[in-house]
Amino acid sequence: MSEFAYIVKRILLIIPTLLVILVVTFAIVRLLPGDPASAMIGDRSTEADVVRINAQLGLDKPLPVQFFFFARQVLAGNLGNSYVLHSPVTRVIAERLPVSLMLTAMAGLFALLMAIPLAFVAALKRNGAADMTIRGSFQVTLSMPSFYIGLVLLTVFSAHLHWFPVGGYGDSFVDRLYHLFLPSMTLALSLAAVLINNLRTSIIAVLDAEYITFARAKGLKGGVIMLRHVMRNSLIPTVSLFALNIGTIIGSAVITETVFAVPGICRLMVDSIFSRDYPMVQGLVIVLSVLVSLIFLVTDIVQVMIDPRRAR
Repeated sequence: MSEFAYIVKRILLIIPTLLVILVVTFAIVRLLPGDPASAMIGDRSTEADVVRINAQLGLDKPLPVQFFFFARQVLAGNLGNSYVLHSPVTRVIAERLPVSLMLTAMAGLFALLMAIPLAFVAALKRNGAADMTIRGSFQVTLSMPSFYIGLVLLTVFSAHLHWFPVGGYGDSFVDRLYHLFLPSMTLALSLAAVLINNLRTSIIAVLDAEYITFARAKGLKGGVIMLRHVMRNSLIPTVSLFALNIGTIIGSAVITETVFAVPGICRLMVDSIFSRDYPMVQGLVIVLSVLVSLIFLVTDIVQVMIDPRRAR
């Protein structure tokens, strides 16, 4: 199979994936305890009020009918109106999505900037003091939950040193980078620990391979060997691992955005679940699922570009 045919096949596989996401999202949201009508009206709601609100929202219809209207709206690009915010779901998500995307991108970038050079140092100094220090330090961050890392960073760098703000998002682009530094580092530290262990193992395996020994015997310089052979071949499994952990970053961002008061879609997801806002929860799940699917697609394309043998 050619590289182009493989990429087209991967793109077409997204269609059934999205259909499954629609069904699962619709089902899970309706399995949540409570109902939107009671959450909207409050503690003083009567049975008549609940029946009236459910009829207005179309929640009194059979589930297959509800799913039909839900799927038709989604395919038309309409995610409905929020029961709580009384605004189109697409508009609210469009306002919050850039925040979470920026946070995720910064976390991924910081993780790579830490993982790649430190993994090479650890691999080249295997079982030495530098190797043990790097792996031991990041093993500590890997064993800590993300909310605890966030609280430690807040306490040290915000409360005591006053280097960074306690929370918020900022106004200008530079100000937003400044506000999102600590939240993104919170997510990056755990991801970097995973990438370092994986990349270090890959680098050592490549360094011990016969073709590296042959390249040295040919007289190739160490820098050429590291760039052309070691780095390219060792990064292939790490790219897959990085993509898989992007989903983990998005999941951890639910807690991180809450700790740092970041107005992203992950924090909106928590608020919408508690308020039984069906359209908002459904819209957020669909958007997040599409984002993760696209990330996996891009990862597969990058891997095929690095190693064309994967298309076979």
